[in-house]
Amino acid sequence: MYNHILKIAVFSACAGMSLAVTGAEDGATTVGGKAYFDFTNIDNTSNGEKVDPSGTGADAKRFYLSVSHGFDALWSANLTTDFNYTSATNETQLFVKKAYLQAKLSDAAIISIGSNDLPWIPFVETLYGYRYVENTLIDRLKFGTSADWGLHLKGKQMGGMVKYAVSVVNGNGYKNPSRSKSMDISARISVNPVKGLTLGAAYRNGKLGQETQTTSTANTASRVDLVADYRFSMYNVGVEYFNAKNYTSTAVSTGPEDRADGYSVWGTVTPTEKVAVFARYDYAKPSKDLNNSLKDTYYNLGVSYKARKHVDLALVYKYDKVENGSISTSNGNIGGINTSTNGQYREIGLWTQVKF
Repeated sequence: MYNHILKIAVFSACAGMSLAVTGAEDGATTVGGKAYFDFTNIDNTSNGEKVDPSGTGADAKRFYLSVSHGFDALWSANLTTDFNYTSATNETQLFVKKAYLQAKLSDAAIISIGSNDLPWIPFVETLYGYRYVENTLIDRLKFGTSADWGLHLKGKQMGGMVKYAVSVVNGNGYKNPSRSKSMDISARISVNPVKGLTLGAAYRNGKLGQETQTTSTANTASRVDLVADYRFSMYNVGVEYFNAKNYTSTAVSTGPEDRADGYSVWGTVTPTEKVAVFARYDYAKPSKDLNNSLKDTYYNLGVSYKARKHVDLALVYKYDKVENGSISTSNGNIGGINTSTNGQYREIGLWTQVKF
């Protein structure tokens, strides 16, 4: 089965933002993209001493290019590419984010094979609204990925009031399509009981791609996610919570077992059509069994401006404090190797999002 997935990936593999064509005219093809740019100053310290990547500079942390083709009202295909920077080679690398063949049987059953969105992170990103400024909680702390290789089902019922998604995946994330002995399962359900209110819950379970035919594993990873988001008038408030067990490749492979949990709270006020003021606060304990004193406290404050359709600008200040150890985040490593080490990460500057 995986050979077929890889063949589809190669066929699909060439682009960005997941503009899946469903119900399109026969032969319709669309091209799109999304990019996150920033120009900022970073002050990253470990026990008061500056460490990398401190300094002033520009980044393009994400640049998605996507090609979607609708064969008919049932079948479509998508290829999404992305790039990142790797310190091992001091170069940017282009890779496939999504590559899938999709069949829309109905609004209640949309099935795809290949690399596609996982049920949780992209869902919360749409509620939070400022992914171009910062990854959502479990993505920022690397307790999950946004896409993976496998079989995916999504749909909605009751006029869209109930939505759901289920993925059975290899478990290594979209950058690693290698075969594992068993597959992971990730599932989400959400409801909109009243206008403006979204409630969601998800569950993930599996070996994170670490178990193969010749390699056994000591533990199984699991994660429970909850979210509530409410939009009314010019305000938006939301909260996300996660509770994870053995959610690292080391914990799954050899042990010992470890637990983690955390939450994120955000709010936005939009006094005018183009201007918004936003803030977010995260708190997490990433290693409750092995290093219970390890803590992460994060917040950001910002003002965004919609310069024109599909162009967003934001002036933002970020602060992240890691106590009693080190954490690998979407902003790099913060803290130090010793459990007595504290780290602080400060970043201020301009973030932009461009869509086309």
